[in-house]
Amino acid sequence: MKQGRFVSFEGIEGCGKTTQIGLLSDYLKKKNIPFTITREPGGTAVGEGIRRILLHSETIHLTAASELLLFYASRSQNITEKIIPSLERGETVICDRFYDASKAYQGYGRGIPIEFIDKVTELVCNGYRPERTVLLDIDPAVGLSRARARNNARAEDEGRFEMENLEFYTRIRNGYLDLARREPHRIKIIEADRTVEAVHQDILRVLGL
Repeated sequence: MKQGRFVSFEGIEGCGKTTQIGLLSDYLKKKNIPFTITREPGGTAVGEGIRRILLHSETIHLTAASELLLFYASRSQNITEKIIPSLERGETVICDRFYDASKAYQGYGRGIPIEFIDKVTELVCNGYRPERTVLLDIDPAVGLSRARARNNARAEDEGRFEMENLEFYTRIRNGYLDLARREPHRIKIIEADRTVEAVHQDILRVLGL
C-alpha cells in the first residue's frame, strides 16, 4: 500500500497558515492529488473538545503542564484517527501545527524543558513525524496584530493565546527559528510578510510541487 506524505505548517499567530493551507488544498485538488487537512488542537471529536478548552479566553489560568498535556491528548487522537489512516490510504496529510508547536509554545514560550517534551513526543507520536514542515516566519508584532484583529471578527472565542504579550511571542518565534536551524532538512523557513501569492509559490517550491 502506498504511503502518503505528511506535511505540517507552523508559525506564530497571524502568520497566515490558514490562508496558505487553503491555497495548497486548492492546488492539490487541481492536480488530483488526494489529501486530508487536519489541525491541532482539533482534528477529531475529542480534539475539538480539547480545542475549546485550550483556546477559550476564560481558560487563561491553565498551567503550562496542563496546557502541554492537553495538546498531546488531542495529538494522540489526531494521529490515531486521522493521520495514520490517511497516510495508509496514500493521501497527503496537511496538519496545521504538530509537535514543533509544543516545543515552540510550551518549551521556548512557557519554559517546560525540551527534553521532557521530547519524551512525551516519543510516547505519543510513536515515530510519526512530518517529512516536511513549512515554517511561516513573521515579526511577532505584525502577527499578533493580525491575529487580534481576526479574533475580534470571529463569532467563537478562540483568543486565549492572543492575550499573551509580545515577549511571549518573541520567545516562540526565536524557538521556531532555533528548531529550524537544528533540522534544516525538514523545517523550511518562508518569510510570511509578503504577498499571499509569493508565499504560496515558495511553499509549492519547498514541497516539490
